[in-house]
Amino acid sequence: MDFFVVPTATFRLLYVLLIVRHERRMVVHWNITESPTTAWTAQQVVEALPFDSAPDYLVRDRDSIYGGIFVKRVKGLGIQEKVIAPRSPWQNPIAERLIGSIRRECLDRVIVINERQLRRLIVEYCDYYHRSRTHRSLDQDAPLERAIEPPKVGKVVEFPMVGGLHHLYRRQAA
Repeated sequence: MDFFVVPTATFRLLYVLLIVRHERRMVVHWNITESPTTAWTAQQVVEALPFDSAPDYLVRDRDSIYGGIFVKRVKGLGIQEKVIAPRSPWQNPIAERLIGSIRRECLDRVIVINERQLRRLIVEYCDYYHRSRTHRSLDQDAPLERAIEPPKVGKVVEFPMVGGLHHLYRRQAA
């Protein structure tokens, strides 16, 4: 899990929390706030990782936002925290890579006006990321496995995603 900051056109700062499962690079939860607190962050973990589906480990950085309330809540879920070394973002590569991808492939190409627009962009980007974006570590598959479409299914058709920034290519019968 990790946070990143998005400035708006009106110079407000919006904080985005991402929680990612490592095995298939799935974004399991995200949320936006103007002022993150330890209690808010702890509640997001509870919403993202119900007790019956909580992972064994949670990798996070040493940000002060992960205070006592957060640590107790995570421990109560039976999750062991793996806190990365100071100034070592490479120790949390999945979350850092995803944040970089969101910035490069989406947020660097638009001007964010407000929280509502940012929410829409992240919903659309996560849909693209899960269904279409390929990953080398997944043998060029997307986090949601895709079926191979043979040529007999039809012609390849392009579907715009994320407001036209990206595209999904599928075979479709004529």
